[in-house]
Amino acid sequence: MDTLLSPVPFKSKMAAGFRRLGIDPDDANGLFRRATAAAIATLRPLAPIFAAANHFLNGCENFFTRFFFPSPPVDHASRLPDALLGNIVSRLPVKDAARTAALSRRWRPVWRSTPLVLADADLLPATSAVSSVLAAHPGPFRCVHLTSTRMAEFHGLLTSWLQILAAKGVQELLLVNGRWPHVLVLPSTFLRMATLTRLYLGLWKFPDTAAVPRASFFPNLLELGLCSVAMENKDLDFILDRSPVLETLCVQGDMFLLRLCLVSQSLRCVQIIGPFEEIFVVYAPHLERLIRSQGNKASYQKKNGTPDVSRTKVRIGHSPKLHLLGYLELAPGKHMIEVGSTIIKAGTRVSPRTMVPSLRILAMEVRFDIRNDAKMIPSVLRCFPNVETLHIKVKKPLTFFWHSATLSSSCSHLH
Repeated sequence: MDTLLSPVPFKSKMAAGFRRLGIDPDDANGLFRRATAAAIATLRPLAPIFAAANHFLNGCENFFTRFFFPSPPVDHASRLPDALLGNIVSRLPVKDAARTAALSRRWRPVWRSTPLVLADADLLPATSAVSSVLAAHPGPFRCVHLTSTRMAEFHGLLTSWLQILAAKGVQELLLVNGRWPHVLVLPSTFLRMATLTRLYLGLWKFPDTAAVPRASFFPNLLELGLCSVAMENKDLDFILDRSPVLETLCVQGDMFLLRLCLVSQSLRCVQIIGPFEEIFVVYAPHLERLIRSQGNKASYQKKNGTPDVSRTKVRIGHSPKLHLLGYLELAPGKHMIEVGSTIIKAGTRVSPRTMVPSLRILAMEVRFDIRNDAKMIPSVLRCFPNVETLHIKVKKPLTFFWHSATLSSSCSHLH
């Protein structure tokens, strides 16, 4: 994955600092590149452009000319309706999209009237080229990916870019700080992008939201992805509170966000990757899927006052539509499950307060060679009486997977 990013040597002062710590600067640089590439791979949506887009128009022209009008050649592509031409241009890499203005008088206004895809990875040098495109195009922008610019060196320029995008309009924004240091404070300008429908942030320090005026900053935001973003609970609460139609939330590896509290009228799917002390579904009346994975497993022990995130408490509050939950690790010291105000243990008695009747799909990770793990399964299943599909990931020493078992009738004796 690190091939996505070209190596950028550290400055001499920073390299000397790493050497004093006994770290080879080249090794550190490679680590940062791999971390950045992983963040981009995690956050980046499917690229909304054609892989061979620069050949698309020539291919159309050759097709029509060869099979329908062998002689004389006619520019049939230019006869397409304006809406279709705009759709074609909006899916081209930005350099090719701009070049279509030179095709003919018919194509000249199409580029300026079409929401564009802008990815700085397609432009060299990225900083000046991005500035030129943002200045020349009146907007809006369908999709903007900024992953290759050296944010630490052009932080002021990034602020101006975000101001332009906020003024001209952008639907999808991917911002990854791909160069050291990774703890740059993200300009708060993005909080004023009311046109955003998808927002993905990686390797930033979230701006302080305490002094931000109360308003609905993201009235159209449907998807939010956060990867290794240093933020506090109040910052995520701020975003959720001001995103009235947000449906999908993905959080991975956030450094300060150890307790995730979900309060949202609109969330339907939440994916959590990495260690958390607590995941608490406080109030999410439309939440359907809660998906959690450990990600790259590491040791998260309590040292020098650092919170212990080796065990996660999963608390399920008001979520009447929740139908998919997993993976729950039943190994000792991994997951503590709480339904309502009751912690589920082996032998816990079932009551309406400890049941989630809406759940249909449940995924668990179990070590059957550990007696206490196996004894937890009936207790967990009693809390989810209507589970139809159970996915069990069997940890070592066993190496098989058992899944997709219909349980409604076979587990009726547990209730």
